Amino acid sequence: MPDFAIADPSATLATGLQPSPWRLCVAPMLDWTDRYCRGFHRLLSAHARLYTEMVTTGALLHGDVARHLDFDPSEHPLALQLGGSDPHELARCAKLGQSCGYDEINLNCGCPSERVQRGSFGVCLMAEPALVADCVRAMRDAASIAVTIKHRIGIDRNEDYGFVRDFVGVNFDAGCQVFIVHARNAWLRGLSPKENREVPPLRPSVVRMLKRDFPLATIVHNGGVASIEDGCSALDGVDGVMVGRLAYQQPFALAGLERALFGGGGGDVQPRDYLAPATRYLEEAVARGTTPWSVIRHMLGLFHGCAGARAWRRSLSDPEFVTRHSAASLQAAAASMERAYSALEP
Repeated sequence: MPDFAIADPSATLATGLQPSPWRLCVAPMLDWTDRYCRGFHRLLSAHARLYTEMVTTGALLHGDVARHLDFDPSEHPLALQLGGSDPHELARCAKLGQSCGYDEINLNCGCPSERVQRGSFGVCLMAEPALVADCVRAMRDAASIAVTIKHRIGIDRNEDYGFVRDFVGVNFDAGCQVFIVHARNAWLRGLSPKENREVPPLRPSVVRMLKRDFPLATIVHNGGVASIEDGCSALDGVDGVMVGRLAYQQPFALAGLERALFGGGGGDVQPRDYLAPATRYLEEAVARGTTPWSVIRHMLGLFHGCAGARAWRRSLSDPEFVTRHSAASLQAAAASMERAYSALEP
């Protein structure tokens, strides 16, 4: 954790109430939110609930469990996102997740990729709410930690609110109390996963309607959060906000959301303030035998929007530069950034 306190994890909101554990979440992102990404995000936010990349039940039941499930204790609170549709297999994986120390098991009912569709899980499961309910009950029977669902608001061009309302209702009755709602439909044909995050219309009012209709459920908004201001606005009428690409491409925005949503920290914090703790994190990882790039690749956006940011990214994206400087790469890149900035001064 940083030497300076961005926020006290035990802090209360201005109302005097403890915030929802899901008030700020960082989305599961395939090929992005590995343990080194999550470790870096924890430096930026004391409170954010972090999520693994989606792990399929087959990968856990027939693959290397340690490779998929190992994490550092500093990552708590941490959720394991599972992909699958067989209640018995999901139950076994939920039990594995709990035994490894995860705080939550999240079922992916939102991914629209063709590979996931071929496996009959992801967003396809929204069309089978009774099956999802069986999965929820099986996982809750197998594990005592929270079982949650991440889903869309509809499939293809069907914008009938009743579709998502009934999906949430059936699964709330099955014992799921937390729903992370991507406020777009998923179009199963003709769009790539990237386009499915951008093209279907964003309809945040649907997420607020779910909270109105299920006041005892925890409803978290996901989708379309491109700034700190968007993140704060997305909390209107719901319990939490989940950010994805914003946290990855502009990591310092995560620190801004931490301060905006939880307070604390005091004074003006800048991206450079995270350079020392990020360097220590990199040094510790390299000392354990981790390749520098495995950590550095998640830090390329730290100085997004700052003078010299291009030099920072260019240096760290150069394999020769990283090989030469290894655990000192961040400090060397910062020096390159300073030189680039100085060259621009009159």
